[in-house]
Parts: sequence; C-alpha cells; structure tokens
Amino acid sequence: MSKPRPDSSNKNLCAITALAASLFSVAAWAIPQDAQQLHSTWSTYLGNPDSSHFTSLTQINRDNVGKLAVAWSYDAGNERAYEFNPIVVGNIMYVIAWHTDIVALDARTGKQLWVHHPKSMGQRLEVHRGINFWQSKGGSDKRLFIAFDNHLEAIDESTGELIKSFGDGGSIDLKRGLGRDPKSMYVIQSGTPGQIFENLIILGSETGEDYGSPPGDIRAYDVRTGRMVWIFHTIPHPGEFGYDTWPKDTWKYEGGTNCWGEMSLDQKTGIVYIPTGAPTYDFYAADRKGNNLFADCLLALDARTGKLIWYYQLIHHDLWDYDATSAPQLLTVQHNGEKVPIVAEASKQGYLYVFNRATGKPIWPIEERPVPRSHMPGEESSPTQPVPTAPPPFARQKFTVADIDPYILSPLDRDRWKKVVENAVNEGLFTPAERTDTIEMPGNRGGSNWGMTASNPTDGTMFVVSMDIPAILKNERRAPPSLWNIPSKASPAQQGKAVYHFYCERCHGTDREGAPPAVPSLVRAPSVFGEATIKGVVKYGLKDMPGFPDLTDRLLNGLMLYLADPASASGPLPSGGEPPPAAPNAASDAPVRFWTGYGLQPSIISPPWSVITAYDLNQGTIKWQVPFGDAPQGARENLKGTGIMLPRNGPVVTASGLLFIATKDEGKLRAYDQGTGELLWSVDLPAASEGVPAVYEADGREYIVVCATSAKQSGIPRDGPEEPTPEPVHRSYIAYALPKN
Repeated sequence: MSKPRPDSSNKNLCAITALAASLFSVAAWAIPQDAQQLHSTWSTYLGNPDSSHFTSLTQINRDNVGKLAVAWSYDAGNERAYEFNPIVVGNIMYVIAWHTDIVALDARTGKQLWVHHPKSMGQRLEVHRGINFWQSKGGSDKRLFIAFDNHLEAIDESTGELIKSFGDGGSIDLKRGLGRDPKSMYVIQSGTPGQIFENLIILGSETGEDYGSPPGDIRAYDVRTGRMVWIFHTIPHPGEFGYDTWPKDTWKYEGGTNCWGEMSLDQKTGIVYIPTGAPTYDFYAADRKGNNLFADCLLALDARTGKLIWYYQLIHHDLWDYDATSAPQLLTVQHNGEKVPIVAEASKQGYLYVFNRATGKPIWPIEERPVPRSHMPGEESSPTQPVPTAPPPFARQKFTVADIDPYILSPLDRDRWKKVVENAVNEGLFTPAERTDTIEMPGNRGGSNWGMTASNPTDGTMFVVSMDIPAILKNERRAPPSLWNIPSKASPAQQGKAVYHFYCERCHGTDREGAPPAVPSLVRAPSVFGEATIKGVVKYGLKDMPGFPDLTDRLLNGLMLYLADPASASGPLPSGGEPPPAAPNAASDAPVRFWTGYGLQPSIISPPWSVITAYDLNQGTIKWQVPFGDAPQGARENLKGTGIMLPRNGPVVTASGLLFIATKDEGKLRAYDQGTGELLWSVDLPAASEGVPAVYEADGREYIVVCATSAKQSGIPRDGPEEPTPEPVHRSYIAYALPKN
C-alpha cells in the first residue's frame, strides 16, 4: 500500500494508510447475507447508514402499486416548508412540523404522541432534512439527535424531553472546538443530519459561502456525554498531510471545505465516506493558491478515530462552487470477472466518479485534462481537472445559443438571452468566472445535489436525479444583491424599499436622486417614466445598466409602491434571510476581492430541465434516462416530459422493482419501474414535496410516507425564499398503503 506523499495532491492520487490493512478483508466486502434485515427498517436518515434509499420490503410491487391509497395524514401546520425525511423506530415515526418542532407520531395512524420544542431557536436554524436515532445495545437508552440554532440536542425518544446529562443541559454548542472565535460564526450546523456509528455521532457542517467563513471540519461526538471524540481538519493544520496545498496559515482564516450534504457509512468495516464542498470564497480564490485539500474530495475516514484512509480530489482549486454533496453509494459489482466493492459519487458537474472503496483506486480511468485558465487578477487556476472516462455523464455540460429554450421564454427574453450567451465567456465545463458574463454549465446548482442518489445493492444499479441549470457568472468588486436579502414577511412597500436598497441604491443613491444625465433620478419615477418602462429596464437592463431578471412581478410592484411614495415604507429596513457579512479575512496580505451572484437561470435552457438516470455499475453504462416529472411552468404550452425545474427531491428504491419519488412545484408522488424507467403510477399531493420519502412496515402493513409541505408553483423558480401563493398551503405528512383487504 502506498502512503500519503506531499506531492500526491497535485497528481490526484489516493492517499492510502497502513490503517486500511486492519479494516479490510475479503469477507467484509461480500454482499451481506442479512441485507434483507439491514434494509427492512427506516430508522435513520435515507433509510440505512449506507444512504442507499433502499428498502427490502416487497408488499408494494409493480402489480399492485396502482391500488395505493391514503392511509393517514398529519397536519404539519402553516409555519413553513420542510424537506424532511421521516424516520420510524418500531411503530413510532418522527417528523418536523408546526413551529420547527419535533413530533412523534403513531406510524400506523398518524396520531400525535408528543411534541418537542427546541431549546435554542434564536436564529431559526435547524437540521431540516432529517434526524438521527441511537440506542444502547440493550435498548434501554434511546435518543434522537438534531441540531437547532448551532446546538446539537439530545432528546429522549420516548418522552420528547431533553436529556440533561448530554453536554450542557441537553445540548452542545457546535461553534466551539474549531479554533475560531465562536462569536465570528453565524452558522456552522448543517441542514443535513450526520451518521451514527457505535456510540458516536459524526457531523458535517454548513459554514456559509463568503470570505472569512468558518472551517468545515468533520467532528464526532460521544452520544452519551456530548464530548468531542475526534476532529478531521478539512483545511489541514501545520504538520498535517495536505497543508502544503494551501498558502501558509490558511487554516486560521479560510473556510468552507465542508460536508453539508450526506455521508455514507459501511458498518461492517467502520469506514465513513464523506464528500466535501468548495472552499470559500467559491468563485474567486487568489487568497487560497494551490489545489486546496481536502476541498471537493471524497474522503474515506475511520469512523472510530477520524483517521484518513484514502481520499480523491474531484475538483482542484474550485472556482465554480462544484461541491460534492450527494450521498456516496456503496455497492458490490462484477468487474473484470471479480466481485469488487465500490463507492460512487455523483457530482454537480454531471460526472459519476467510481472507486474501489477499499483502496480508492478508480474503477475506470480518470484522466487529468487541460482546462481553461482564469484571467482574474492574482488568480492561479489549476491547469487540469479530473475527468472520468466512464460511466458517461448524466447531465448536459455545455450551453450555447442553440440550447436556448424555444417554448416558455417570451420573444423579448429569448432575444435578450441570445445576446448574453453570444457575448459571454463560454469555454466549456470548467470555464472560470471572469469580469464579464461567463457561462457555467450544468451550473453551481446543476447536476446532482443532496438526496439525489440511490441504489439497489442487490444488482449494482445506481440512480441519479439531476438538473440542468445554466448559470451566468460575473465577478465584480462588490457583492451582488440576492433575493435572500428581501424580507419575505414584510409589507409590499417595505419589500420594495429592500429591493431599492440592494439592487438600485449603489447607483441611484440613498436619496434616489441619481447623477443625471448618466444616472437618472428616480424621485417620483413611476409618474415620470411610467411603471411599465421602469419594470422593463429593471428586468432587462438598458445600455450600461444591468438587468435583474430574478426580480419577480410581486417584488417589482413593491418597488413601484416605494418609488411612488417612500413614506409608505418608513422606518428601518426590515432584515432579510441572508446572514450578515462574514468576518474579515485574517490574512495580512489578502488580495483584492471579487464576488459574483450564483446566476441561476433554469428557464433559459430547453427541456428536459431534470432527469432520472439509471446506471449499471457492473458495466459502467446508462440503462435508461427519463425526464423527472412535468414542470408546471410548461403547462401553458402543453409541454410534457420536461422534468421539473430546480428539484430538491430524492428517490426510494424497493426490492420489488419500484422507484418512488415525489416532486417539487408539480406536487406529485410517482412510481417508476426500476428496470425500464416506465412511469407506473402517480398521485396528486395536496402540496408540493421536497426531500426523500420513507418506506416502512408497521403491524405487517407497508407504508410510504411523504413530506408535502411546499407550495405548488407555476412561476419560474428563483434562488430565494418561497414565493407566497394566493391560497394557503396545506402542509402535511401523508402515508400511503395498500387497502387492508
């Protein structure tokens, strides 16, 4: 076995430690005979520690799926939408609902048993995708773990009460133990739960994405006491492997490089597979020269100690926000006539990377290929990036004028985007953001994301849900405005005031008087220019003024109210949903900074906007690929087979040959044939769904439960808060089952 070498990061080699010899054996990698039992419950996030989304239950199958009916539903309140994957322990289900409360339900009836209101909710932050469960060997001690407001809470599974012996009165402060001032951190907890292994809970983090964000170290805590047992520095400290892939002392001030998505655990070998994200800042990196280990890596760590077994860096010196977030899939396949244990990681850039999970060696060659260089001042982009030769990509990786949507864009929009794309920097998948419009495809929210990978461990099939979302990037010296800055619950005039402050004030001034004739005054602008003219210029731009196509009609109407009568929005500017600016970069020689928006434009590319892809990883080939649902945005043109826009959904894979998945915006639960991709059944939900369903059995009856708590939307999705709807959203958890008879 080779050991880590200081130069190995530049060659993208696996770092294999001698520790591996004590963890791996031929027997450990065989398909377990008790796979049926391992996947027969749904007592952890994504069903099982291997994050396969797989259930061995077979009562619901291809022949009877059409008979599914609502068994029960539970009202989740009207507070907000969730992306929650319920878990079931025995006959008790745990969900998040109401005022971000943890609720225990009877899994057979949906009857509420108890409610836990979080101890800490000062910043309205919570793990909103799932929850962790642990029990002692004899089952006398059972605990739930979930983070609220950057604190990990331990909850008694039977009563919903805090376990006061854990940490400080029932919780631990996740801002502590990272080598930074906790007061400098706005957020550190992830929206995704961790992994339970023996008596440890292993956690990733969500650090924010601006300069000076906190580090994304991987940490493990004792489930009984809350004591931190180990920490893996994703930005290496002096003397640690990978330290030389960053500037000196970068660990003191750089951030990100975190696992905010999903981990997968091999319980037999005690290895946890962890995908990591980009360093901060994502799109300009003159202050972090080098390949930046362990950013954008697939890590294999000893779950007991946190020791590195092997790694593979998927992106060098990330300039695209190409985080690895999807759950690594653990399978055993036939390769070159032998059974081989593999781990497969789907990416935002549309590639599927497949490795021997014992050694980290690629199953099919991954080539270092030349990529475009950055022309940003002070930037030193990587000259090459790793490109898998197999399996084929699951997402589109280029966007040109020929790909502009011919259906739902208006003629004016189509002409505008044609000019933008024709004049943009567009050199392929790894085009770095420049100071002029730059095409990023499949985009920083494209490809595969959290919740979007699943597999069938019995036959080596892997499923990837993916989206094609072009992004138009442009690096500027000032941070761009964001829809997240706009307060979602303010009055229309107050929202208009916020739009003016974040989008218009930098040029037209706080007094709205501008600098005529170059920058016109906006005092009484609606009566001077007319509302239609102003809206058109704000949305599409004019001469040197950029357009802001993300601003919705509702927000533009609010802007008109504010410009017509500023007194209608008197008082201080309401706070939005975006975190405050990050702490200053501690580097004394910090270079000039640049920022870009995420630039997501889901509607400017022709459909399908999202697809489901089935891979045969015995062969490294695609078995089938089908559009993922029908986007409501295409209904006016009677478009079918479009795939929904910006999905946040993942599938459940059953041993009976079904693939269940719900849809955002459209609001359906669908069942596909695993073998062919044929749609076998669908049902309308009372609300749209985000996240992953759960499949479980109670008293001999199989159920599938869906978190349907999002608004059905027909407008173009934006990177911002949920848009209000004319009618209240009926938010609920809905369980389906076959008729009892």
